[in-house]
Amino acid sequence: MAMLETHRVVITGMGVISPLGSALESFWESLAAGRHGIGPVTTFDTSAFRCSLVAEARGYDPADWFDRREARRMDRFCQFAMAAAQQAMTMSGLDMADCDPFRIGTIVGSGVGGLHTTHAEFDKFFHHGINRVSPLFIPMMISNMAAGTISMKFGTKGDCTCVTTACASGAHSIGEAYRAIRYGHLDACIAGGCEAPITPIALAGFSNMTALSESRDPDRASIPFDRERDGFIMGEGAGILVLESLSHARKRGARIVAEICGYGSTSDAYHITSPDPEGAGAAAAMRLAMEEAGIRPDQVGYINAHGTSTPLNDKYETLSIRRAMGDFATRTPVSSTKSMTGHLLGAAGAVECIASVQALVHGLIPPTVGYRVPDPECDLDYVPEGARPAAIRYALSNSLGFGGHNATLCMGRWEEESR
Repeated sequence: MAMLETHRVVITGMGVISPLGSALESFWESLAAGRHGIGPVTTFDTSAFRCSLVAEARGYDPADWFDRREARRMDRFCQFAMAAAQQAMTMSGLDMADCDPFRIGTIVGSGVGGLHTTHAEFDKFFHHGINRVSPLFIPMMISNMAAGTISMKFGTKGDCTCVTTACASGAHSIGEAYRAIRYGHLDACIAGGCEAPITPIALAGFSNMTALSESRDPDRASIPFDRERDGFIMGEGAGILVLESLSHARKRGARIVAEICGYGSTSDAYHITSPDPEGAGAAAAMRLAMEEAGIRPDQVGYINAHGTSTPLNDKYETLSIRRAMGDFATRTPVSSTKSMTGHLLGAAGAVECIASVQALVHGLIPPTVGYRVPDPECDLDYVPEGARPAAIRYALSNSLGFGGHNATLCMGRWEEESR
């Protein structure tokens, strides 16, 4: 039986909408400086809520990206994805006129889709009747519309799908795009995740399941791995990458940013919200990503942790890292950029993949800000002192979603020679 040909998969474009800025440069500048984007909700009254802090994409203005008619026909999550995709495509220089459109895909995930639209249309339905519900309600609300709209914008006619695996959606989307290119199904793919969950119903839902931090101090709200952590801070945004086969990128003379080297995807098969207390599923995802990349734990220079600042996630993820990395767990820098961005849910894995790539490119590990009180059950190197210079060859990025969905991406610093 003939061996299936595989292709190296490279990153040629990246775009970000986040609480730390609406461009790659401002996003990275804030991460490197250890600045967080957490503050009070500005769009609705939270006086009746136990939780009042979020991470809003305050610098985002739809008028910077869309005309008024376009903006009105897209939910906020879809706007974020489109704006990030435009950044990524501009950076990549990918010209669809020079491509076979059926060889270019779009895989963009979202955990919950159009919550802003859902909230607004349910309000119309209950207070003003059936006939006031917009005919655009369904197409604006459904989670796949970000991928569909990006595909329509750029004319990509290959695999166009939406991965919905809660907080692992963005990472799984990039992983599936990587596999489609690696095994020759696509030449290139626009991939990532997006989310705009900051609505009263989402804040109430997460709050009532005691998942959110009740801190009133923005500097002590999202504090992953800290002993005083009490829940996550809900954020919003999007991360989009342009992935290509190495041969496709070289043929058109593209600037290569970094490489996707491996991908691991597993299930805890344990509980609807709690991670597996043994950490086996997340550890297996890390091992699978390293195995596909053909690297050992001692070659990993940085782990961007899922690190949500919830008591269970951080404890069990620490255990997972210990299981996957063995003797090298305590020697490998681990940080959670959610300490600055908050938790972007379905966009988190994509934004954190981009943060990891930037760490490779700039030789700088972003810190876990706000970390002050060590937890004996979280005993790794969480980079609390500020951004740390380091020559990183490989980085892992973990994403762990409700329902037991685990995804790990392995990124490598770009080098011409084959691994």
